[in-house]
Amino acid sequence: MQFGIEGIEKDAPRPGRFPSIPQEKKTAIVRKTTNETPPNATHWSRASMAEATGVSESTIGRIWRKYGLKPHLIRTFKISNDKRFAEKLEDIIGLYLNPPEHALVLSCDEKSQMQALDRTQPGLPLKKGRSGTMTHDYKRNGTTSLFAALNVMDGSVIGTCMSKHRHQEWIKFLNLIKSRVPFGKEIHIICDNYATHKHQKVKDWLKRNKRFHVHFTPTSASWLNMVERFFRDLSEKRLKRGVFKSLEDLTKAVEGYIDHHNDNPQPFIWTAKANDVLEKVKSARRNLNKLQTA
Repeated sequence: MQFGIEGIEKDAPRPGRFPSIPQEKKTAIVRKTTNETPPNATHWSRASMAEATGVSESTIGRIWRKYGLKPHLIRTFKISNDKRFAEKLEDIIGLYLNPPEHALVLSCDEKSQMQALDRTQPGLPLKKGRSGTMTHDYKRNGTTSLFAALNVMDGSVIGTCMSKHRHQEWIKFLNLIKSRVPFGKEIHIICDNYATHKHQKVKDWLKRNKRFHVHFTPTSASWLNMVERFFRDLSEKRLKRGVFKSLEDLTKAVEGYIDHHNDNPQPFIWTAKANDVLEKVKSARRNLNKLQTA
């Protein structure tokens, strides 16, 4: 009553136990976690760090949570060394954020060597108290490659499976796109630097089809190609747990997934600006150079 709202927001000091681990000890544990590795492993576990520092495993867990440390996890990366990286980055992100009028922007790529895997024994279904099961070993029944073009504006996909992924198949896929897109529209294709896409016969085909405009992603920058997001969903939702007794079963599953996706397509919204991405890449390069010169 005396202090009003402030008395509720700013609580009075309470009695309690003083911290048993001093801040200096916590700082030393964080430094050891980030700068050293155990003698017989590539990273620390709670048990190995507890043994090395003389505290309990629970204490290590609390300190790691407080400082956001996860030694058991690792993320992969690759910094592009393309001399025209900035130019290609701005070109492609410009297509995502400000697509040209009266034109279609298609993010294209191949998901190659998809395996038709059949399990050696039938799995048990999901039921209360038990997850579904499947054998760890499998039988290979052939491979196929998916050629896909993701419409950046509405999220629909043009896709087909082919047995190989050479320049001949790429030209067939371009002809498929040509037949699906109304004649009056310009077509901007985003694809990677795979040699198939730069074959001389492909270049000759593009010269004969003037409404096709190709935009290549920088080397080692497949993350910039939006169709990769669709491939990830395809793998997680349809292929990873799939059982395919023949190559025909796999092809039907992939084409069925695309058909179902196109019944209610949802576009992937690109929000990052080119300058923001470029600054992150520059920062990563600086950090990498520091490590290499250290």
